[in-house]
Amino acid sequence: MQLVVFVIAGARLLFILADGIVAGGDLMRALMSCEPGGPETLRLLDVPEPVPAPGQVLVAVKACGVNYPDLLTIQDRYQVKTPRPFAPGAEVAGVVAALGKGVAGLGVGDRVAARTGTGGMAEFVAVDAARCSPIPDGMPFVDAAVMQFTFETAYYALHTRAGVRAGETVLVLGAAGGVGIAAVQVARNLGARVVAAVSSEEKRAFAREHGAADGVIYAAEAAGDGRELAARLKQAVGSRGADVIIDPVGGWLSEAAIRCIAGGGRYLVLGFTAGIPLLPLNLPLLKNCDVLGINWRTFTLSQDPRVAENRRALQAWYSQGMLSSGISAEFPLQEGGKAIQHLADRRALGKVVVVI
Repeated sequence: MQLVVFVIAGARLLFILADGIVAGGDLMRALMSCEPGGPETLRLLDVPEPVPAPGQVLVAVKACGVNYPDLLTIQDRYQVKTPRPFAPGAEVAGVVAALGKGVAGLGVGDRVAARTGTGGMAEFVAVDAARCSPIPDGMPFVDAAVMQFTFETAYYALHTRAGVRAGETVLVLGAAGGVGIAAVQVARNLGARVVAAVSSEEKRAFAREHGAADGVIYAAEAAGDGRELAARLKQAVGSRGADVIIDPVGGWLSEAAIRCIAGGGRYLVLGFTAGIPLLPLNLPLLKNCDVLGINWRTFTLSQDPRVAENRRALQAWYSQGMLSSGISAEFPLQEGGKAIQHLADRRALGKVVVVI
């Protein structure tokens, strides 16, 4: 990492990194990706503390949510490529430690959650003030750190895009994962009957604890056209079929799932942890259903006022005890790589968080 070093008289030492990012002379700990690879390639390093640019705030990170894109990003497989070196971690919660020029509406000491893209697995991160939101009173940092990506994605998918109505049946694939357990709770709170598709009895029990009315277990290593699973899913969702299917898994599961969708149903595509499926397009035609791509990232970047409305709705549910963060594992910063691996191995139930 190339550095240009200079001193501002009467102030601390500053560094200009090769990519133009300004960093302060004080050092912080960060879990850095210096080369493409798996979680084992991450290194805990002392690096210069960032200085907030105009319009940014410096957040002292207390907790960082772990998400599947963290794995893809360090492997150079994510849709957005990040110049190295960088720390993974796209959603954090912490305390505002400093303000860049022109920041209004936030003050030093404020408790905030922030969408960082990368940089979250560090003691400090500089982030645009527009990507920060206040943490409600009574919400712990660990919960605030994981209530953004998965819960806002699930609410955007089920409420904003699919328009789930009370009495409908929602089938959630990968229902014990981060997005899955959020979707189970959001669909339940919207008045839907939720059927969870999971890969183990432990995960089915976890989904039921969070609001699923029924659950179907599939073999994680299964392949083929999935007709046997499709039959069991049809039995679970009922003779009419699933009004909405939310799919963050992909792979061979997608075809099996869409075979049990109701006429005029909505199939929501969120991700591909099991691979990108080859979905026969005769099935949407025969079912007269909609296949909707759900990209929460572009939704948040659009400055759509519904982003804030959705967040307020989720926070209201949380304050009323209607949402659980679903955290099943916490790791210290130095074990952030293990946290990502825990997610990659599909051992995780619900959410995983790194605590700083």
